Amino acid sequence: MDTRTSAAETAAGVFSRDRSAANPFVLQPLPYAESALEPVISARTLRLHYGKHYEGYVEALNELVAGTPFADMSLTQIVLSTAKEPEYATVFHNAAQAWNHAFYWRSLSPTGGGFPSHALKLRIDSAFGHLEALKEELSIAATMQFGSGWAWLVLDGAKLRVVKTDNEENPLIADMKPLLAIDVWEHAYYLDYQNRRADHVHKVLDKLINWDFAAENLGAA
Repeated sequence: MDTRTSAAETAAGVFSRDRSAANPFVLQPLPYAESALEPVISARTLRLHYGKHYEGYVEALNELVAGTPFADMSLTQIVLSTAKEPEYATVFHNAAQAWNHAFYWRSLSPTGGGFPSHALKLRIDSAFGHLEALKEELSIAATMQFGSGWAWLVLDGAKLRVVKTDNEENPLIADMKPLLAIDVWEHAYYLDYQNRRADHVHKVLDKLINWDFAAENLGAA
């Protein structure tokens, strides 16, 4: 098995599937109530984001893979198998967005923000100098991403890095291990912040970002 597949599928228990079901890919439950991220992210935004956008990707993926070899693959395997393959672009779009969103929900926490664990802080200090420098890099990546996309904290080899990706793409296809994600598609923030993406990003980093999840993913590398 590809090491990217095994690490991503087991990281903090994010992904699951029901191989016996007609629709093998299932919505991953939110790890908190819809209102738990207020006032940074409203229940209205989270309800739309989770129940319309994320659910739509999962439902579309199940329809697309029915009766194909993809139906027997894990979500990560589908992402890696269809990336950069034009004939499977629609499968990739929905699989990657399902993957990204399942990961994103866990990248946020009602008790987030604050400071990472000692072990993660040492890695952050080594790579970025200090925590505020990392947060600034994440903020720049998220706010400077042109159009829809994502900002990520990743493990690239043995080094922590900040990267951004367009649309549905994620770091797995560049052989990097995601540790945290920030969604900057408009549906993630527009109802609450309109075009003030930077305000949304800053508040997520200050109040919601889940350093414990990053530490779990780093430990699983």
